[in-house]
Amino acid sequence: MLKDITLGQFFPGNTPVHKLDPRTKILLVLLYIIMLFQANGWAAYAVVAVFTITSMCVSKIKPKNIFKGMKPMIFIIVLTGILNIFYTQGTPVLPGWIITWEGIDRAAKMILRITLLVTGTFLLTYTTSPMALTDGLEILLNPLKKIKVPVHEMTIMMSMALRFIPTLIEETDKIMSAQKARGADFETGNIIRRAKAMLPILVPLFVSAFRRADELAVAMESRCYHGGEGRTRMKKLVMSGKDWIALTIGVLFLIAVIVLKKFGL
Repeated sequence: MLKDITLGQFFPGNTPVHKLDPRTKILLVLLYIIMLFQANGWAAYAVVAVFTITSMCVSKIKPKNIFKGMKPMIFIIVLTGILNIFYTQGTPVLPGWIITWEGIDRAAKMILRITLLVTGTFLLTYTTSPMALTDGLEILLNPLKKIKVPVHEMTIMMSMALRFIPTLIEETDKIMSAQKARGADFETGNIIRRAKAMLPILVPLFVSAFRRADELAVAMESRCYHGGEGRTRMKKLVMSGKDWIALTIGVLFLIAVIVLKKFGL
């Protein structure tokens, strides 16, 4: 299960999506999220799905990578669907039943919304390196520096978090394998017993995380890192015509979703 978590991973490529400016991709994800929360009918969700599938095809990200990364979230997705089925009032499927047609419709839409939301955010991290993502986000948030918001420090922390997610997952897998070799059992028993069995993993994992953080701090200090003031970039981000075309397409899809919502579709 741990090896299926692909959050924070970057898949290098030479596709048009990989070549887009990171600022463009961040703005497109924001437009995408607005699309999802504006979508109300099945026609609007179909438009968002077309946008998502097209992005996957252009970026050449394989569907199995998306599904692999979504495995840890299956429980949340299924639970959301079940709650919407049983707690939405309307016309019962059969007389006396608590399940309604409106509940089924709402549950299906919520499952689709969460699935598309996760897919869209995965595409951002899959096609953008953590450093490029950090640079793009910092430039977009630069206006906040005028009100003394530590933008550079925030983006650096985000970059480090994304960078070390795969590392910590790999470390957790090694600790679990070592404890299994010593007779630990993580797969049998009820949920409470499994949760208790996971507790011995936390201590060595936290020790390893703190050790890595200390090593990183020493490495940054030895390279005279003192924050973002006066720092320059080796590669300057420049918006090209492809970026403006991509943003225009994203805005057009958003307008289409809003129009469909207005007509109840």
